[in-house]
Amino acid sequence: MATGIKTGGRTKGTPNRNTTEIREQFQSLINDNLAQMNSDLKALEPKERIKAIIDLAKFVLPTLKATELSTTTENAFIPIVVNITTPEDVKRMINEFNDQY
Repeated sequence: MATGIKTGGRTKGTPNRNTTEIREQFQSLINDNLAQMNSDLKALEPKERIKAIIDLAKFVLPTLKATELSTTTENAFIPIVVNITTPEDVKRMINEFNDQY
């Protein structure tokens, strides 16, 4: 027998038949017992009911990954302070700005 070489079995991407059958059977079981599950949930105390619903939701809803927000001071906003003392300074600054841009 050759080592390191896959010689048989499912090809990549082919669904597993057993897993598919089990999922279908389980889905059928759930569908057939929805009314009973609903009445069972209603019989629970509110705290237990919420816990059961959250536990069941893990199998239906995708789990969200926690994200981390990081801030850096490299691109921090730096205010520009302009002190204007005379109208001549304003004209000079406007001219410098126009020359620059």
